[in-house]
Amino acid sequence: MKHAATCGRDASAPSPAARASADRDALSPRAHPDSAGALDRRAFLRAASALGGALAASACARWTVSEPFDLVIQGGTLVDGSGGPPRVADVALRAGAIAAIGSFARSSAREVLDARGLCVAPGFVDIHSHSDREIRSVPTADSRVLQGYTCEVTGNCGGSAAPRTADGKERTERISVAQYLREVEAARPSIHQALLVGHGTLRSNAIGDGDRKPNPDELASMVRELEEALDEGAVGLSSGLEYVPGIYTPPDELHPLARVVARRGRLYATHMRNEDQTLLEAIDEAIAVSRATGVRLQISHLKCAGRGNWWKQEPALQRVVDARASGHDVLADVYPYTAYSTTLTILFPAWAREGGNAELARRIADPTLRARMRPEIVEKVEQEPGGFELVQIASELSGELAPFGGKTITDVATARGCEPVDALLDVVAAEHGSASYIGHAMSVENVARVLAHPLVMVGSDGYVQRLVRPAGESSNPHPRSFGTAARVLGEFCRDRKALDLASAVKKLAAMPAERAQLVRRGRIERGFFADLVLFDFARVKDETTFTEPRRKPTGIEYVFVDGVLTVRHGEHTGARAGTVLRG
Repeated sequence: MKHAATCGRDASAPSPAARASADRDALSPRAHPDSAGALDRRAFLRAASALGGALAASACARWTVSEPFDLVIQGGTLVDGSGGPPRVADVALRAGAIAAIGSFARSSAREVLDARGLCVAPGFVDIHSHSDREIRSVPTADSRVLQGYTCEVTGNCGGSAAPRTADGKERTERISVAQYLREVEAARPSIHQALLVGHGTLRSNAIGDGDRKPNPDELASMVRELEEALDEGAVGLSSGLEYVPGIYTPPDELHPLARVVARRGRLYATHMRNEDQTLLEAIDEAIAVSRATGVRLQISHLKCAGRGNWWKQEPALQRVVDARASGHDVLADVYPYTAYSTTLTILFPAWAREGGNAELARRIADPTLRARMRPEIVEKVEQEPGGFELVQIASELSGELAPFGGKTITDVATARGCEPVDALLDVVAAEHGSASYIGHAMSVENVARVLAHPLVMVGSDGYVQRLVRPAGESSNPHPRSFGTAARVLGEFCRDRKALDLASAVKKLAAMPAERAQLVRRGRIERGFFADLVLFDFARVKDETTFTEPRRKPTGIEYVFVDGVLTVRHGEHTGARAGTVLRG
């Protein structure tokens, strides 16, 4: 770890600019190897390493000794994603890939980037993102690339942008996964995108948002649609069992879908049925799906929400350990914050949510049904997050409620002179069910414990956003969209020392890349794609707050996406070299 301490910028070191290419085709390989299929993790790593070596060898056969590298990143402290100790080494790039690692003269490259005082790491891979709807309208992915992310796995928590009908269109106007991925490619995003298909999306397509089981024909339709989605490039399946319509799903409904995913060797990621009172039972249910089907299971954003549930963190982790020991491929992810963010409707009973937001709003308007909801909502909020003062409105509100964006439900109740439960009901009714909130419900000790666990990687649960709030908008999103990676490196690695630097980078890059089977990504190795982030470990810091989330981190100096300089001195270059990574 000697060199880890030197990953701070030497004030006397020069900072020559690296080139920023506008021609992605000239710098970045286009062909992506096939998925690793049904290989287990070790076999996948062996195959990927062999493939990378073969590609590098063939590349070296093409490149003459006299041909200079495109760029040498010189003198940085290499944290390569393997979990091994950091070391000082140069990294040479050619045609969008890592051509060599070692020590190279300045004359060996067309351009040289002086990385002394900086850590050189693989670009971060977000295993749990919700950018699939926003990436086409915010292709520069400012909130993600400025913190070092070069790839996102989207479509989590059971909801995906495809396959589904176009917004506001007739059901005949279906957007397939293939069409969606073409649209993402046409948007030319700044970072790579991989898509999970949502179980909730498949269920809604088949039977709507009602509380009933699909009949055999409807379930067969869901299976066919999943097969098509995987054929067209989806990297796996996600579920959101706390949300409509996943909340109405019995476990055995997931089995035929999970078997399809298992047969393809793809990933099943689940937002479990509960993350507070019945957390342990929810973990048991998720693992049971893996046990019954053989599917590779990813437990999303593992946490214990609500003070009364904090004691469950160790038993929750132990269940993952025991499942692995029994031969089941189960891992988890976590974000480095003590608050989550989701829709306010999750605080409502399942019966009130049936049919979706329009039906919920109709029920709130019914005095009898509203009265029935009130005690159930109060009980839920008291259990988790622990009080209405811990429920902070995250989305933009309209009309007379507009000033309360970013305020708590208690603030709304005080200003309106009503009970907090009625303030919550009024907000949800006014926003037709589409309001979101931040729930301050976890302990920092538990977050650190989960983050440090060897079976857990980092997933932000955020999405692409602009740093500048759109004019007239009063939304107050969760800071995790802007600061996750920097918070892991700065607060939890450097300051709290919950984990070492090599482990932090592995959890941010290699583990999620391997989990999603993104071949030749997530590590710094010869033949791997040149997705890289250079950061100042002494300075890196998440600058966001829960009231001012739209802030870029400090200390993320350079980001390369397929060898194209996308962030220079902490500023976006405008480059959009990302692509779609298909399963």
